[in-house]
Amino acid sequence: MDRRRRQPSPSPSRPASPDGAPPPPTTMRDRLDRSKPRQPVRAFLSLGSNLGDRRAYLRAALERLPDVAGVSNLYETDPVGGPPGQGAYLNCVVELRTALTPRELLAVAQAAEAAASRVRVERWGPRTLDVDVLLVGDEKVDEADLTVPHPRMWERGFVLVPLADLAPELVVGHLDSDIGRGVRRVGRLAPS
Repeated sequence: MDRRRRQPSPSPSRPASPDGAPPPPTTMRDRLDRSKPRQPVRAFLSLGSNLGDRRAYLRAALERLPDVAGVSNLYETDPVGGPPGQGAYLNCVVELRTALTPRELLAVAQAAEAAASRVRVERWGPRTLDVDVLLVGDEKVDEADLTVPHPRMWERGFVLVPLADLAPELVVGHLDSDIGRGVRRVGRLAPS
């Protein structure tokens, strides 16, 4: 009988990385979540711009978004917070019917902002494009760089008024005349 110590063979379900380091541990839920396809859900993103050709930035962002099911009217609003002297924002909300996760939608949002050459200088400062993940089905996420539902969406008329165009049932009890003050409808976001 051979009594030499046997080396464990690498697990086929967890291959080693190219540098030989073991992969990070995964939970059973992570493995199950990846093994079955996600069902599409309603998701909502908020788009805003107050620099340059605002309509062009919003149109370009819309073209980059996957699974678009609807687009709200276009609204103009004065800036909320941030440095004084900023120009007015154009805002809209986009509805998606998507199987993407909140994290994947955040990546899509950040890619659209990067394509618009967004520069992050100061919080709530002027920007070519701002894309926020508002809602993704009934999912809840609370991480350092992503919170879903968006934590301040219920306080912002420039989000709730366009959201009401697409999903009035979601804003019942949240949208009143005070919160909608200063949100001016300026038409539709015509395709380029």
